[in-house]
Amino acid sequence: MKILLVTQYFYPENFKSNDIAFELAKRGYDVTVLTGLPNYPKGKIYKGYGIFKKRKETVNGVKIIRTLVIPRGKGGGMMLALNYISWAVIASFRAFFLALNKKFDTVIVHETSPITQGFPALVIKKIQSIPIYFWVLDLWPESLQSAGGINNRYVLDFFTAVTRLMYRKSDKILISSRGFRQSILEKGDFADKLIYFPNWAEDIFSNINKSENLSLPELPNGFRIIFAGNIGEAQDFEHVMKAALLLKENKSIKFILIGDGRKKLWVDNFINKNNLNDTVYAIGRFPIETMPYFFSKADVMLLSLKDDYIFSLTAPAKLQAYMAAKKPVVAMINGEARNLIAESGCGLSVPACDSKGLADNILELQAMHPDKLKNMGLSGFNYYKKYFTKDICITNLENILKNNEAD
Repeated sequence: MKILLVTQYFYPENFKSNDIAFELAKRGYDVTVLTGLPNYPKGKIYKGYGIFKKRKETVNGVKIIRTLVIPRGKGGGMMLALNYISWAVIASFRAFFLALNKKFDTVIVHETSPITQGFPALVIKKIQSIPIYFWVLDLWPESLQSAGGINNRYVLDFFTAVTRLMYRKSDKILISSRGFRQSILEKGDFADKLIYFPNWAEDIFSNINKSENLSLPELPNGFRIIFAGNIGEAQDFEHVMKAALLLKENKSIKFILIGDGRKKLWVDNFINKNNLNDTVYAIGRFPIETMPYFFSKADVMLLSLKDDYIFSLTAPAKLQAYMAAKKPVVAMINGEARNLIAESGCGLSVPACDSKGLADNILELQAMHPDKLKNMGLSGFNYYKKYFTKDICITNLENILKNNEAD
């Protein structure tokens, strides 16, 4: 089977699109990727790539075609819009000539934001009359409102129309969270197209004790609550910090925040303003390869999202990583993710924005016998092994491609 993977983000950027392409190629599929010049997350084209550099290459048996793109810069609204539009237009133009020169059997779209990533796939489908499998990882236009703060009715109406077009033209719509079903069905009668295809954790998280040859900071002693990921608006750090403030006098509880994002400066200022330097440590971004070291030092992993409709439908990929690492989870979140935590028995959760509840749960976890905490982590790991390993998920994708139905 000749597969074209359409995605704005690909190796050396770190996205699940990498796993899909490399794993399918390893299993004998002929995989081509249509993508852009790598520039995520820092907003600059990676060293070694450019207009005349590495526009075509083969990595791990996958043929990669890179189109020009305006880098996202610091992620401001205008630069982000130009980044999204430039790739969609240029990649669609490239897709036209690609479709005339190479025959494919199917197209997979890896749809993190933006939804416009699907346009090159529509071009290929129009010319070659082949099926599109559209993997939804971000809901549009809801993401524009919740993460981008855009509420202009005309902009939202436009992207609602684009989203409906993508869903209508797709032969199958793969959803990374069961909660996405509600949003997608509000946009049309697509029930027969929907297939649950969840995220998985990177392989490194299932062996968190591997930390050799790493020069990384010592973490403070105490009961460590570790958050790893984007420190942005969606993660609701206002209420996380309120919980930390409630626990301020318990010096043995240490919040360790690993990552960066739009809210990082706000968090730093809150720590200093409220004299939380002894209990909250925002240590910045580290490469994903270093996460096993940090996860191995955690007593509990923290998960939080704002009280927003879209986030109640979402199961953040970091939950799978926490499960794979055999670590108990404390969460302040609504909807699908909270259901998964309860179903798997991997931790404790309270509704979004419940700072007091989060603080109480942290105290409850701190008071638990270590064996009970360990068993929580093992419950999550067993759930992960049953549903969320990369091997299980890619095998399921193979079945979807071959049979148009989930295994």
